[in-house]
Parts: sequence; C-alpha cells; structure tokens
Amino acid sequence: MILPRLNRSVCVGVVLAITLVSQAYAQLMMYSKEQRIEFTSAWEGERFSDGRPKVSDSILKRMKTVSAEEAWSVLVRGADFRDHFEDGWKEFNPSSERMVGRVVTALFLPTRPDVRSVVDAQGIAEERSGTGHNSWVIDTLQPGDVLVVTPTSPCEDGYFGELLATSLVSRGVKGLIIEAGCRDIAELTEMKFPVWSKAVCAQGTVKETTADVNMPVVCGAQLINPGDLIVADDDGVVVVRRKDAKDVLDKSIAREEKEAKSRTRYIDGEMGLDMYGWRERLAAKGLTYIDEMPEE
Repeated sequence: MILPRLNRSVCVGVVLAITLVSQAYAQLMMYSKEQRIEFTSAWEGERFSDGRPKVSDSILKRMKTVSAEEAWSVLVRGADFRDHFEDGWKEFNPSSERMVGRVVTALFLPTRPDVRSVVDAQGIAEERSGTGHNSWVIDTLQPGDVLVVTPTSPCEDGYFGELLATSLVSRGVKGLIIEAGCRDIAELTEMKFPVWSKAVCAQGTVKETTADVNMPVVCGAQLINPGDLIVADDDGVVVVRRKDAKDVLDKSIAREEKEAKSRTRYIDGEMGLDMYGWRERLAAKGLTYIDEMPEE
C-alpha cells in the first residue's frame, strides 16, 4: 500500500521539537512531562526522565523471539485490539533479529514561517543543540528505541536517509517506522538499519517546522503512545501497549511451544482431525469422516 503523492510543497523533513533527556530543558510545544505521564498512567513501571514509560531491557530481549503474527494473535484474542496491526509497508534492510523496541513518537507539520520563528526562538531560549530541529529529536533517542514518524498531511518525499540513520545507529536505535518516504536505500541496505516506510523517493525534504515528540500519534491508522513496544517482521508491524508487554510475551511463548508440539505431530503424519478431536465433533452432528474411499 502506497500513500497518494499529495502536498509535496508543504512536506517537511525529519525535524521535530522534543523534550531533551536532561530535565533542565522545558517542554517545547504541546506535551509536558506531566501530561505524558497522565496519558500513560496505566504504566506503573520505570520511566525515562521525560515521563516516557520504560519497558525493561529483559522484556525487549525476550520479545525478539515473538513474531508479529503471534503478538497480534494474543492482542486480538485477549483484548480485541484488531487495530494494533498494520501491513502493506515497504520493508528495508531487516536485521538478522526481529525489530523490537520502545516507541519514540514524532509528529510532522507542514512548513509555516511564522510557526517556525516561534519554535526557533524557544529552542534558542532553551539552549537546544544543533542548527536543525532534527538534532532535537535525535537527542531524545535512547538505546533500544524505535522511532515512529508520521506527518500531519500525506507525503511520499524522502524524509529519512543515510545520514540520519548513521546518527540513530550511533545511539543504539533499533529501527524506524515512517508513514512517508525514505531515500538512500543502497546505503541503508549496506548499514543493515531496519526501516519500514510507505514509499521510496529520491526527492528530499526541507528541515523546517516542528510539532512534538513523545505524544500520542496515529501512524498507519494505528494509535500509538510513547513507550509502547513495536514488534515488526516480514509479516507487518504490531503495536503492543507497554503495560501488556509481559502478558503478550508470556502468552506468545506459550503459543509457540504449543505449535511446536503440533508441528512435530504433523511431521509424524498425524491428522488435525485427530489432534483436535474433530471426529467426535462430527459424530455429534451425525457425520462420519471417511479416511479412505471404499473400493467399488
């Protein structure tokens, strides 16, 4: 699925205002630390200094054994979260391991000079690093994060390329999900940096107006909160609520162990009809399964 090419002139680059890790900085633009905690109040565990929930490293490591399909199956059966799966993405450079990480959300705005000037002034007052707003979002990223980027207007331009990927890799970021375009595919492939995007486009973007980071966003028609987990592989991308992470992990592992036993029985030639007691269910309906057709 590729988004229509619309509003090229108003698309902006990967440039977002965010709360820096240091608590010495104020919150730029919309969401404060207190609001972020309020919107993720179901989380009772550890948090980063900006209020983002921090799922433990041990769960992240173990979650790499869980496929997107397994995670989705647990979610949909346990809490009816059908909208927490999205397919139809362009996948580039998958690593040898499944992409799993804590979500950092980033929201893009169309460029407007009057808004840009206000954001620039506030950034200067807060002594934020770098000359471009892209450095502000990069300063927020922590090892084990997955950056989830979405614009407020449709765009396929190449927001993300090799230089930004290099910066993310140096910070231990596990990958990128962007509902827009990316570029420098050859370089990204060589780097083996995982990217799920909606398009590929050589035309870059300008580094302009900011919105916010680590606020609830809609990406790929899914509502995503900062601190959620992403499980992404060849089958698609699944969003796991941070408070459900351990439950999804435990149930997915149990499901895989059960399937492994079933797989062995299938290899040995056993029929699902017998494995799952379907003969009895057919008999209860007055039906009989015939294993072999009688000879004439």
